[in-house]
Amino acid sequence: MSYLLLFASAFLAATILPFYSEVVLFAMIRAGEPAGLLLAVAAVGNTLGSVVNWVLGRYLLHFQHKKWFYFKPEQIEKMQTWFQRYGVWSLLLAWMPIGGDPLTLVAGIMRVKLWLFIVLVGIGKTLRYVAVIYFSEMSVAWF
Repeated sequence: MSYLLLFASAFLAATILPFYSEVVLFAMIRAGEPAGLLLAVAAVGNTLGSVVNWVLGRYLLHFQHKKWFYFKPEQIEKMQTWFQRYGVWSLLLAWMPIGGDPLTLVAGIMRVKLWLFIVLVGIGKTLRYVAVIYFSEMSVAWF
């Protein structure tokens, strides 16, 4: 497997598309690839995928009066209220399988500064991959 495949899977997993990079990461660990390099590739790919969501959120409200617009005004208001309550620190949870991707979209809507977004999301996603690599290496040692 190539590192480009890992990067692409991590990138896609961070967007609103249903994709799982952990499977590719686990396979590469089993193949004996260096964990540090895998961590860097997966974390950068996943964080950049979240930036796509941030950009979509940043410009999403320009289309809220269109007939095809997906979100209802009440949904947007509820998301904004939640984000205002918990603040930018909630971006550390952007790695979560449920709610993480919409959180990055809301951050764009709320116009969180991109540099702060990248730092907080990057920390959370990197720590998640550290845990995945740790448990993957433990399972390799067991079997």
